[in-house]
Amino acid sequence: MENALGKVRSIADYQFGKGVGAKLFPENIEIQYSPRTGRIRFINLNGERLATLRPTDGLLSLSIKAAKFMAENLPFARCFVTVRNDVSRFIADGGDVFAVHVVKVDAEVGAKDEVIVLDEDKHVLAVGRALLSSVEMTAFKTGVAVKVRHGCKES
Repeated sequence: MENALGKVRSIADYQFGKGVGAKLFPENIEIQYSPRTGRIRFINLNGERLATLRPTDGLLSLSIKAAKFMAENLPFARCFVTVRNDVSRFIADGGDVFAVHVVKVDAEVGAKDEVIVLDEDKHVLAVGRALLSSVEMTAFKTGVAVKVRHGCKES
């Protein structure tokens, strides 16, 4: 278990910035393994999913719960995309983020990175995958910047 905890913490540090892993994944997390491959699959805390380890690239996909924890407690994490408040409801409902709506993005965000979408008041709207880098998100006026996987208002 200790080795698995160290592994998910290292992946979180790599993806979101040094120190995120230890804060996001405390000692009492539950790690579920794939019955077929025996690899780490889900990371839960108190029965609620925090993240999924994607088998395709070995990186973490965050839950809304983990995103809210990071936004409220880990301002040093590098994975935030801020959008205009007037589109927040659409994105919270699971709609994709268009480049024209991005007001701020962490400089380290690259294409294919896991990101947390915030409104201008720093409320978590969604989690998803960046389709553009931070430079492209601020330069482009058309196209999808973030493919949203889960909006916070989805039922």
